[in-house]
Amino acid sequence: MENLTKQQTKNLTKENYPLGSKNPDLLFTPTGKAYNELTLDAALKGEVTGADLRISPKTLEMHADISESLGRTQLAKNFRRAAEMINISDARILQIYNAMRPNRSTKEELLAIANELEEEYGAIENAGLIREAADVYERRGRLRKSED
Repeated sequence: MENLTKQQTKNLTKENYPLGSKNPDLLFTPTGKAYNELTLDAALKGEVTGADLRISPKTLEMHADISESLGRTQLAKNFRRAAEMINISDARILQIYNAMRPNRSTKEELLAIANELEEEYGAIENAGLIREAADVYERRGRLRKSED
């Protein structure tokens, strides 16, 4: 199971990349399967499901740590936001994506989405990004006008 602590995976650098080759013992699926259990033979026997093939938040966090060690702070932020989104349904992510397009939402609607992400999913980084977008859209006149 994915019970690795931050202590066990901190200080990952480019020397640890790619994780699958250099540190497969650190990789687990969201269902708890170890990386080395994901084989063609296991798939043919029905021992691997679609859920086993998804990336885990911890793996994304480790990639963020490696990116940060290389000075790739924006890439690290992207990995961390992706890790936060793992538990959000694909349908909801698409709804949020459409709401984020210019002139699709009011500022209040975007702020409500940010609050939802923070309160329901603990997606603090994503909520901050949406709040920032709401402010930028407001300054640039890219918000949908309220229907009063």
